[in-house]
Amino acid sequence: MKIDLAAKAKDLGLKYFLISYTDLFGSQRAKLVPAAAIAGMQKNGAGFAGFATWLDLSPADTDMFAIPDPTTLTPLPWKPEVGWLASDIYMDGKPVEQGPRLVLQRVMAQAKAAGYQMKSGVECEFFLTTPDGSAISDPADTATKPCYDASALLRRYDVITEICDAMLALGWGAYQNDLVHSYCQFEMN
Repeated sequence: MKIDLAAKAKDLGLKYFLISYTDLFGSQRAKLVPAAAIAGMQKNGAGFAGFATWLDLSPADTDMFAIPDPTTLTPLPWKPEVGWLASDIYMDGKPVEQGPRLVLQRVMAQAKAAGYQMKSGVECEFFLTTPDGSAISDPADTATKPCYDASALLRRYDVITEICDAMLALGWGAYQNDLVHSYCQFEMN
């Protein structure tokens, strides 16, 4: 059954779609598309100048189109009026061979043919700093051995639980959060 993104927008209360693809360095590239324009984008794709991102293309190459995969529609928990969509990228009606999503799909098919199954997990690990990045966000985080410090973890409860709640809403199966080896360095499994 084909998923109608315009109908999904109405059902889910989406105002915008983030039509996205990944470049060769792992950065997400995207266009923010109003829900009123999603039917055309679902059919024809969102246009991108491929050379402007890291895809080993030049200005002489034609424009590229990111055609959204409706099965990947994910409303953003922190911005529920926006639906994220993974996309397949095309140039001149053909898939862009070096597109990371296409490469991953090819490798997964090869692995499956050889009897393997791909599994992956996310371990979000990050530092919380001041807005300008010049210092850690918690000046009280000064333990001699900060790893698993309950006090430091609870001082950042609001931001940690906000991130964890978003991970749970995305279906990532988060199951633990902790302060790890350095000041204001957190890990979520």
